[in-house]
Amino acid sequence: MTVEAPSVTTQTSHDERTNADGEVRHDWRVEEIEALFALPFNDLLFRAQQVHRQHFDPNAVQVSTLLSIKTGACPEDCKYCPQSGHYNTGLGKEKLMEIQKVVEQARAAKDAGASRFCMGAAWKSPRERDLEVVTEMVRQVKSLGLETCMTLGMVDTDQARKLADAGLDYYNHNLDTSPEYYGEIITTRSYSERLDTLASVREAGMKVCSGGILGMGETTTDRAGLLRQLANLQPQPESVPINMLVKVAGTPLENVEDLDPIEFIRAIAVARIMMPKSHVRLSAGREQMDDSTQALAFLAGANSIFYGERLLTTGNPQANRDRELFERLGLHPETRQEVASDDVREAALKAAMEEQARANVEGSLFYDATREATPASDEGHVRERKPCGLVV
Repeated sequence: MTVEAPSVTTQTSHDERTNADGEVRHDWRVEEIEALFALPFNDLLFRAQQVHRQHFDPNAVQVSTLLSIKTGACPEDCKYCPQSGHYNTGLGKEKLMEIQKVVEQARAAKDAGASRFCMGAAWKSPRERDLEVVTEMVRQVKSLGLETCMTLGMVDTDQARKLADAGLDYYNHNLDTSPEYYGEIITTRSYSERLDTLASVREAGMKVCSGGILGMGETTTDRAGLLRQLANLQPQPESVPINMLVKVAGTPLENVEDLDPIEFIRAIAVARIMMPKSHVRLSAGREQMDDSTQALAFLAGANSIFYGERLLTTGNPQANRDRELFERLGLHPETRQEVASDDVREAALKAAMEEQARANVEGSLFYDATREATPASDEGHVRERKPCGLVV
């Protein structure tokens, strides 16, 4: 698999409109992405908000919880990561969590308002005996009615298929940065290997969660290169986490220059324009952001967050702070019904139409519009809409 996405050799009108109409494109060039980054800030946010409203409820935010199910001693040398065994960050090594403890954490996350439960393990690639355990985690967490996501490092086609057979909805595998800057950050895993993992996930039928980290000393061109790689994937990732580097003592990036928050917001807006149907996640680094910066990120098109006290091994705003911010901004958590697949929505619509047709055959010209057609859950029954626990 080649690293670079296919290039475009012909000039098109895309240069002028730069996806103002919110279409999904897979032919982005770095030059036109850089042109988006260079727009006046107000113009960029206005364009991003226009695109965002075409595809999403502008006041709904998908809420996830991330749990580290195996921490530390990772053989990779990612310069940003406190879990790398190459650096002395004071982080202890922990074994793979017991299944029941993971399920308890997932149940608590659901009670607190999460619709998706993400599990991360510090591996280069899972071993077969570990894969048996994590697939059972998936089955049990999914039985709670939560969407499931995992990040376990590289997976091949067979491993991805086993995860999919267990019911895993999303697999997270970030590209981290541009192909050109990648070697400055990681040497133990190639960019092509990351793309191969994403291809295996797609082949297995799972959804993709893939994004990157900003503030690692990269240039605007590198940020454009990262977003180009993501947007030119076919199909585009359903979830795109945009992380701001959390500098950890003991890692090679502990003294890198801080990223200007305005530049971070620009990246959120450009990601929204380029990937109009993807959830853009405001991810690591939220602990360092004030409420105004987070509000700008939501305005720029971010519509997904991790909540909870920790994000793997780094701090994250506590749930009470998120709840208060949501109330101040008039935001609400997105429900699972709102992110149901097209197939589920079409099946629900077809069932409703068939029910109406039966009612008409029986002689009635009316049907009960107070009954809400909602997609069935994994257990086969209609899920009742309940207020989410994140916003009271």
